[in-house]
Amino acid sequence: MRAQDGLADYGERLAERWLCQAGMVVLARRWRCPQGEIDIVARDGDCLVVCEVKTRRSLQAGGPLEAVTPAKFARLRRLAAAWLAAHDERFAEVRIDVVAVVVPRFGAPQIEHLAAVV
Repeated sequence: MRAQDGLADYGERLAERWLCQAGMVVLARRWRCPQGEIDIVARDGDCLVVCEVKTRRSLQAGGPLEAVTPAKFARLRRLAAAWLAAHDERFAEVRIDVVAVVVPRFGAPQIEHLAAVV
């Protein structure tokens, strides 16, 4: 496993814990289909949450949120539709969230959760 993959996995585990502490139920992590991958799929009440997790060691090359482009949001919308088509569940609403995780070399990780970014 590359160090970068380990960092991403660690960030996703932190994000999963954060979302659960916020009252969400995680339905899947790293859900894959031919169109791509969703980092975390969760339920927030009657809402399906498709969550992109971005993890960085520092802000030197820009913050994690800057890495989520309009093209990525479009892909996440398509992936949400694919997830719904593959599962026999109904939701009143679907939203896309982003969890930004900064894991500095020293000190505690910093987590920022942006709900309904699109």
